[in-house]
Amino acid sequence: MTSYADRLNQIAPSPTLALDAKAKALKAAGADLVNFGIGEPDFDTPAHIREAAIKAIRDGFTRYTPADGLLELKEAVARKFKLDNGLDYAPDQVVISNGGKHTLYNVFLALFQPGDEVIVPVPAWVSYQPMIWLCGARPVPAPTKAENGYTLTAEELAGSITPRTRGLILNSPSNPTGLAYGPEQLEELADLVLKHDLWVVSDDIYEKIIFDGFKFHNLPMLRPELAEQTVIAHGLSKTYAMTGWRVGFLAGPKKVAQGVAKIQSQTTSNPCSISQKAGLAALDGPQDEVERMRASFARRRDLVMSLLAGIPGLPCPRPQGAFYVFPNVSAYLGKKHGGRTLADSEALADYLLEEAGAALIPGSAFGEAETLRLSYAVSEADIERGLGRVKEALLKLI
Repeated sequence: MTSYADRLNQIAPSPTLALDAKAKALKAAGADLVNFGIGEPDFDTPAHIREAAIKAIRDGFTRYTPADGLLELKEAVARKFKLDNGLDYAPDQVVISNGGKHTLYNVFLALFQPGDEVIVPVPAWVSYQPMIWLCGARPVPAPTKAENGYTLTAEELAGSITPRTRGLILNSPSNPTGLAYGPEQLEELADLVLKHDLWVVSDDIYEKIIFDGFKFHNLPMLRPELAEQTVIAHGLSKTYAMTGWRVGFLAGPKKVAQGVAKIQSQTTSNPCSISQKAGLAALDGPQDEVERMRASFARRRDLVMSLLAGIPGLPCPRPQGAFYVFPNVSAYLGKKHGGRTLADSEALADYLLEEAGAALIPGSAFGEAETLRLSYAVSEADIERGLGRVKEALLKLI
């Protein structure tokens, strides 16, 4: 009998996308549902970006571009890194890809191979580990602690390094926690990265969504010598509400960029020509909409934290960025409703979907079993309505 590749047994569909699909199907069927599941800004893409795409279509800009992206867009990305981060990258150190996820997968393919180990601090975004498996390497989860803001300490990193360790993933602000690394924490990790000659994949996709005066840093900003062993993965989806446009980008050592460009030339070829023109307008155009969206997320974060504080036994670290909260729900695990025992976060998430009409992601999907992830990329009215229902449903449990 014809067989299938073993890699299909190593991975599962994205749990966040699976829950979002379920929630949307329920809503389409008429269910009154608040979807806290998906990490997608609910704002329209700013008008000047949409107009740039329309102009590209009218101008007939609908053919292949260079496989690694338009030169003018790569130059705009390089300007962004110089202006925002004080980092110097030439256009040949930049690659434009089909979204942030595609960027990361390309980077993993370029850097890691069978036998390599890659340290992934957990809780972590759901796709890091499957993508590493798909590259033939082995992800090594490194558990972090809530009391440390779910950020990796130098001690935890040192305890995860073996002779096979090749890389480290850092995501700040984080999906799923919204928590971020300060410069002191990064400095401690930098010493070990240098000592063990590790690649760092810095996932900076939420860089612009930060609150309370928090200052974003990544390793090359603090240690310029680490630019030669760091690849920054980034994109336009979160900052500019461009999730469906699929424009991601990386910056890193020239040899890495060349390798990624080679991989991309043999897989997807270039990103969408029209989306690239829209991306150019996003990076080089006015940034006032970025600030408006950031300020709205900050207000929503404050509202969510206030409402969670009114639910007994639901502690939650205060995020510094992104648009997620990650409350600990252990006080409600093992409780019952209608003869049903909610033994784990998956069961609790199912209960809240059915009983409260609120879709949340079980923390086990991110490697932290006693939590739920809630995305507040929804309106303030939906936040109040949805969390009111969550509170009512939780207080029914015995």
